[in-house]
Amino acid sequence: MAGPHQGQPVAAAGPDPEDAAAGAVLVHGRGARARSILGMAGEFGVEDVAYLAPQARRGSWYPNSFMEPMDSNEPGLSSALRAVADALETLTDAGIPRERILLLGFSQGACLASEFVARNAGRYGGLAAYSGGVIGPEGTPRDYDGSLDGTPVFLGCSDRDPHIPLERVHETADVFEELDGDVTERIYEGMGHTVNDEEIAFVADLLADLVAE
Repeated sequence: MAGPHQGQPVAAAGPDPEDAAAGAVLVHGRGARARSILGMAGEFGVEDVAYLAPQARRGSWYPNSFMEPMDSNEPGLSSALRAVADALETLTDAGIPRERILLLGFSQGACLASEFVARNAGRYGGLAAYSGGVIGPEGTPRDYDGSLDGTPVFLGCSDRDPHIPLERVHETADVFEELDGDVTERIYEGMGHTVNDEEIAFVADLLADLVAE
């Protein structure tokens, strides 16, 4: 059955996926728009990347905090995970292997991208979570299956983010290390709930490596 986010538009930037060397799925945060996070494509400055950004219905992927019980965020959460899967499938169907596709999100979108990759472990071009982490309340079992097989994973967050507890960022790093990810965690003192130049540069380098492969 179609969920609340199915049938929503998908914004795009860069070359058509059929003509691109690499791909990226960008997942916006709560209250934002696909077009807003797609603006990061210009900041990365890497050509030959097909960017797709799915749009959440009414701007929110799920209604409550990512720390609330998962059932309280349904059906939005399952529908949101499917929206990410659909965008990824659009790129792979166009001939871009998953190993050359980066998944990136900010805030609620970072939580969604992190949870998607944890639940669907495999070799990706990379995962970048700007101010986010895996979903669920404290004590949620993290018995994810599979292996990331060395997928680069970047987790960037403030040490005092008002929405993302620092402990959850550390837990997320542990999850992806257990799944054989190549994890880089960077915590920024007093940064707030935003993205800084170092985080942008890290992902730009990831994308440049994917295009060069």
